Amino acid sequence: MYPASLAKLMDELSRLPGIGPKSAQRIALFMVKRGPQDAQRLADALLAAAVNTKRCRECFSLSEEDLCSVCANASRDRSVICVVEEPRDVLAFERGLSFRGLYHVLGGVISPMDGVGPEQLHLGELLNRLRDSTVKEVILATSSTIEGEATATYLAKLIAPAGVNVSRLATGVPVGGDLDYVDEVTLSRALDGRYRL
Repeated sequence: MYPASLAKLMDELSRLPGIGPKSAQRIALFMVKRGPQDAQRLADALLAAAVNTKRCRECFSLSEEDLCSVCANASRDRSVICVVEEPRDVLAFERGLSFRGLYHVLGGVISPMDGVGPEQLHLGELLNRLRDSTVKEVILATSSTIEGEATATYLAKLIAPAGVNVSRLATGVPVGGDLDYVDEVTLSRALDGRYRL
């Protein structure tokens, strides 16, 4: 139905997360309509990102240098490490502008069904970072999924011998949320974590 090169583009686009066949078709047709110059700019940006982006040697977030901008920033609080699943989680915290500590990106969560065990995550590197007596607290900021909770529990037990305080992100009703749309587990945790005004 489509020329071979356009069909190939649609096929490649549909392999991207969150892009189904219809979205791939719309994007491909849009790019063809825009012309070769726009396509070249997109191709150059894709290639540059793939070639230049690497993992920070300290926290495993994304960077173009050996150290990411957070790890390289001497004004960050080095006594607190926030453990997250993926680099996108670091970006979420940084958008909030309230956390001033460091991060450690695990590279996923423990998920036996997906063949991901502790050995596939950056756990050894985290333990190495805790050997520095500068670190006083580790915040476990994994998701509230079954795998995220299991990973947090595993990490808490793993970190305990290091003598570092371990905390977990609070969970509960989101700001602006309507109680009618909050699930039972979240509501229960919100009640357990309530505080006095």
